[in-house]
Amino acid sequence: TRRTERVMTTMGAGTDLHTPAAISRAVEAIRVHTSLVPDVAIVVDEGLDGLSRAIEVECTLPYDAVPGFPACAVAPLTGRLMLGTLAGKRVVVMQGHARAYEGHSLRDVTFPVRVVRALGAQVLVVTGASGGMHPLWSAGDLMLIADHINLLGDNPLVGPNDPTLGARFPDMSAPYDESLRVIARVVAAAEGIPLREGTYVAVSGPSLGTPAEFRMLRALGADVVGTSTVPEVIVAVQGGMRVLGCAIIAKAGMLGSARAAEPQLTALVRGVVERL
Repeated sequence: TRRTERVMTTMGAGTDLHTPAAISRAVEAIRVHTSLVPDVAIVVDEGLDGLSRAIEVECTLPYDAVPGFPACAVAPLTGRLMLGTLAGKRVVVMQGHARAYEGHSLRDVTFPVRVVRALGAQVLVVTGASGGMHPLWSAGDLMLIADHINLLGDNPLVGPNDPTLGARFPDMSAPYDESLRVIARVVAAAEGIPLREGTYVAVSGPSLGTPAEFRMLRALGADVVGTSTVPEVIVAVQGGMRVLGCAIIAKAGMLGSARAAEPQLTALVRGVVERL
């Protein structure tokens, strides 16, 4: 049936990684190299490695050393797990991440979130560069993600659901933890970091939006646009993780406009982790 075909496509060649067995295999492969139990998991976008350099690293693993981790085609050399400490807290950093437009299913893309949750992380911090659409905001501004809109045309929870991993219908009324955003605002004020707050919309990409599409997204209530983040947040929320999202506003297709804000992003995330 069409429904069955869609589920199989979403799962990727009929193999579903969102099972306790698959997650355990990945965790065991990591545990061969480190016993560190992270408090916080952090997603770092390709090309924005300032935050990664702030980590006191105990162990680094390329994604291809972890069963089930999808390859990061955008920047394969940065596709790696880093376990260590940041501001005295134990962290696991996912440096680089796969995207659906590379040909991965959303279930494959979000498998690393399942694994870091199983490693022990209870907080997920998602960061990255996003295309700015708010007329009063500038490239290089930081934006706390208060909410999101999923226009990917898919959802990582489509397919079989193991109740041990989370509810079939997770509550998405407040996906971005308000208490974490309060901490972020406090840190931003203390560090003198201008901080916006708004809505992220996820689209499939990889082509950039047309003027009409940007007008439509703005009319829907979005402030920034990107091709990731939302699937990872959905899976994290289902798994009971608290989520903080922070986007660097960039001009479309110009990562350089985001790199200048790396020091502020690093200071913000470090300050939040320190206060947890």
